[in-house]
Amino acid sequence: MRLLFLACLSPKTGNCTTAERIRCHIEAAGHTCILRNCDDIKDHSDVTNLMKQEPFEAALAIHLFKGGRFLLDIHVPFGIVFGGTDVNEDVKDELKRTVMEHVLNKARFSVAFTPQMKEKAESFLLPESGEIRVQPQGIETRCASDFSWSEFLRSSGVEAECVEDMCVFLLVCGLRRVKDPLYLLQAFSEWHASHPQVVFIIIGPKMDPVFSQEVEESVSRWAGVYHAAEREQDELHAAMTHSFALVNSSISEGMSAAILEDFILMAEQLLDDKPLRERLTENGKRYVGEHHSFVQERRTYQELVETLHS
Repeated sequence: MRLLFLACLSPKTGNCTTAERIRCHIEAAGHTCILRNCDDIKDHSDVTNLMKQEPFEAALAIHLFKGGRFLLDIHVPFGIVFGGTDVNEDVKDELKRTVMEHVLNKARFSVAFTPQMKEKAESFLLPESGEIRVQPQGIETRCASDFSWSEFLRSSGVEAECVEDMCVFLLVCGLRRVKDPLYLLQAFSEWHASHPQVVFIIIGPKMDPVFSQEVEESVSRWAGVYHAAEREQDELHAAMTHSFALVNSSISEGMSAAILEDFILMAEQLLDDKPLRERLTENGKRYVGEHHSFVQERRTYQELVETLHS
């Protein structure tokens, strides 16, 4: 079967990585899956013309509004995958919400990454409830074999006599306002003043030019905080592995915002308590193994794609 797959494909972003991984799952089952950037599509006619040019038998999209809206007029079955923007932002807009409801009603299947995402979708979009499959994102870490932690830190702007002793907190995100990467800059800089080995690195592409400039200006004003350009996935995974801890922040995701309220206090405890670090690391690995299986994710998408046969 030949599928058209619409997704936001900004290079080296989570959306792009997720789309590529799902595409690989589908093609591993013997199908052909053609990825197209929904940011390059102006209206429904672009997809209609694409469907006429190539013999697609089914379609798939990530994000009900960003991608799914372009599938409403096609004459082949399609599935849809929820994005965080769908349930955290776009549902607040009545016009977008109406479009997303139409997409869900027409989709042959829909997938949410978490039970919480499913609950939000059912609350805002499916009051009578429709079947939404929960499939957490699969994790398969691939680290660059020739990665140099010292070189990475120096190329990120970290200046120290012994970079191997640095305690790096790493925030991986595209530079856009909703990810709120500036939230911790002042607090980290103040912590760095008393503990010079502690640094904060934001790493990711400049997705919003205006906001990216604001980030660069803010980073230049605070000691101990840095912005690093995006890296290839294997190098990024290696940097994540070598860092002391990963940070998540977001204006629209309430859980991480709540955690950040007491972040420095908890980070200091993590720094001083080795048994706590070891316990959290062990529990984290176990959780990922149980709930973010790459193999299970592949099986789920291959099963769902089979339902798209007309």
